[in-house]
Amino acid sequence: MTHSRRRAARGRLPLVLVLPAVLGLAFLLIPLAGLLTRAPWDTLAGELLSPRIGQALRLSLVCATLATLLCLVLGVPLAWLLARGNLPGQGLLRALITVPLVLPPVVGGVALLFVLGRRGLIGQYLHAWFGVSLPFTTAGVVIAEAFVAMPFLVVSVEGALRAADPRYEEAAATLGASRWLTFRRVTLPSVLPGVVAGTVLCWARALGEFGATITFAGNFPGTTTTMPLAVYLALETDPDAAIVLSVVLLIVSVGVLAALRDRWIRGGA
Repeated sequence: MTHSRRRAARGRLPLVLVLPAVLGLAFLLIPLAGLLTRAPWDTLAGELLSPRIGQALRLSLVCATLATLLCLVLGVPLAWLLARGNLPGQGLLRALITVPLVLPPVVGGVALLFVLGRRGLIGQYLHAWFGVSLPFTTAGVVIAEAFVAMPFLVVSVEGALRAADPRYEEAAATLGASRWLTFRRVTLPSVLPGVVAGTVLCWARALGEFGATITFAGNFPGTTTTMPLAVYLALETDPDAAIVLSVVLLIVSVGVLAALRDRWIRGGA
């Protein structure tokens, strides 16, 4: 069979597959298009500058950024341990780390509450010894977002570490470099694209977190009311504000996927 015939054969798509594929595409895109058409574009800038929306937007950006920094400090070493370590039960450990990816966020919030609450497993000692109470505070928002978002970073960085060529690390060790120096000067630069991709995904997931936040940190304007919580509240009293906040979150999500498009294309290839 010639090349043109083979290409023509591949180009003939059966209607039985095309029709549900088009319906699936419409099912995913029409709600988003409906949100954009309902957005008050003429007053969008003014809505964003309103006290309530601006407050939720600033709090969301600050908390998502702090949660991402926390995930970087803890998640990158954890990913390195999974990729380079030889631990017993490593497969089970990897599965447990990725549980927040599939766990309903509200369940994660309940778990955090019973561990870090005033009467929680650890929270009771934090409150008694240091006077620290994490639930229903801005710090609680950061912890809830980090708990849900960290697996995105760990999975991305671990995949980059496993794909990296270990011979460079072995060469550095042969030349007398310490493990820490090898990690800083050889390992980390070689997996930097994976770290960046994981960081962006982690930040976007933290920005959109709802269930664990409202369960563990509550919903107090100016303290714990992030954009997703503000959307939920505004739907009852101010639909335009809810649409504005939803559009902002949608734009951020699309921006993240657009920024990482090369990574997805390479992964698919």
